[in-house]
Amino acid sequence: MNTQKQLARFLLAICLVAYYPHVSWAAAPKQVSKHAKKQLKSTANETSDTPYANRPDVMQFADDLATRRNLDPVWVRDAIGKAHYLPTVARLMQPAAKPFVKNWRVYRSRFIDPIRIAAGVKFWQANQSTLERAEKEYGVPIDIIVGIIGVETIYGRDTGTFRVMDAITTLAFDFPASHPRAKERSEFFKGEVEQFLSLQSRRNANPFEPRGSFAGAMGMPQFMPSSWVKYAVDFDGDGGIDLWGSPADVIGSVANYFKAFNWQPGMPTHYPVAFDKTRLDMDALMAPDILPTFSAASFVAKGAVLDAAGAAHAGQLALIELLNGPDAPQYVAGTENFYAITRYNWSSYYAMAVIELGREVGLAVGQRQVLQRPGP
Repeated sequence: MNTQKQLARFLLAICLVAYYPHVSWAAAPKQVSKHAKKQLKSTANETSDTPYANRPDVMQFADDLATRRNLDPVWVRDAIGKAHYLPTVARLMQPAAKPFVKNWRVYRSRFIDPIRIAAGVKFWQANQSTLERAEKEYGVPIDIIVGIIGVETIYGRDTGTFRVMDAITTLAFDFPASHPRAKERSEFFKGEVEQFLSLQSRRNANPFEPRGSFAGAMGMPQFMPSSWVKYAVDFDGDGGIDLWGSPADVIGSVANYFKAFNWQPGMPTHYPVAFDKTRLDMDALMAPDILPTFSAASFVAKGAVLDAAGAAHAGQLALIELLNGPDAPQYVAGTENFYAITRYNWSSYYAMAVIELGREVGLAVGQRQVLQRPGP
């Protein structure tokens, strides 16, 4: 398999989604060979010979940004002008040549494994008091916080090797035109360039030091610059925010993110579901996708069968479908809290991996009863 095909497979397995408030380097699939992974890392910052200083349109953007944000125009022009086009990043964002066959069992196996569980246990035990404080302050269970950090970066082990400034500038001004949403995504990344430089200016930090994913996601929780600005918190109280080196800041920031997206304390993420085929209206149940839309009563009226806890659920539900390649799909009834997890990464597969990793780590720690979240 040539390098470009390996890169395409790598991208597809990373997200299983079409958009990326967070994009995780840690999600490299097991099917990518060690040689391919080494190649990807070695070319992470392979650049073109021409910096963006030679692009009049980019320099005009820099001047406008400096004016909008009241930043030093010389510093902004210098930062954007010294950024380089990253060919690897552009290749990773190109649409796949062939449709990707989703398979929940395969996807799950990439995240719920002995290495990640063991790392999660170590992280939980080392930061238990901080995790308990975050759960109390924000209402987000420890196992969900731990699941996110484990799925994203294996608790800081894989935070990415791309220079953030180069990656987001590449995607802002050279997003692959072959992508059907190229214009929209280019605008998204222009916003990330603006947020990143504003953040680095406030921190009095070098914009070329941070390294992250190919999409510019940073630190243990893989926050995009805009998410850092909106949701990151100084949870260790040292006067700054460090999402690479401060587990407390990471824990607090992840919890704060979910609180901002309406996490409901004490609510399960999902319930088991079966179907009464004599009255099943699968088209109606699937129409809203993962957005919780149905009351428990209307869910049941369309042919879903819930257990006692699910039938008593007071909020809205969505039918979550997890495809298994050629085998039969699996289903769960997702709550508003399941949907909240998908605001971190817009994928039901991702959300379920977070839930199950957190549950497995919590059970392995053995120091608390994990909130009931039945498997699919």
